[in-house]
Amino acid sequence: MQVTIYGRDNCPYCVRAKALALRLKENVAGFNFEYIDMIAKGLTKEDLADIIKKPVETVPQVIIDGQSIGGFTDFDAYVKANIGDY
Repeated sequence: MQVTIYGRDNCPYCVRAKALALRLKENVAGFNFEYIDMIAKGLTKEDLADIIKKPVETVPQVIIDGQSIGGFTDFDAYVKANIGDY
């Protein structure tokens, strides 16, 4: 499973998404992720909307295996439903 997280380091939900991904990487075989700091990369929400092909209201935005699933709450729910509680 490949996960990409677009976020900002000053965003609490982005920090939580990154922490969850780190736990998964340590505990789930085949789990891989990339965290992209939007500020460091100079990305705006409009740039991100172009990347994920839908409007962006909040960050983080999480993409699993090329499919945008939403923010941290959606990522957390996806993990619990498909991988387990981490």
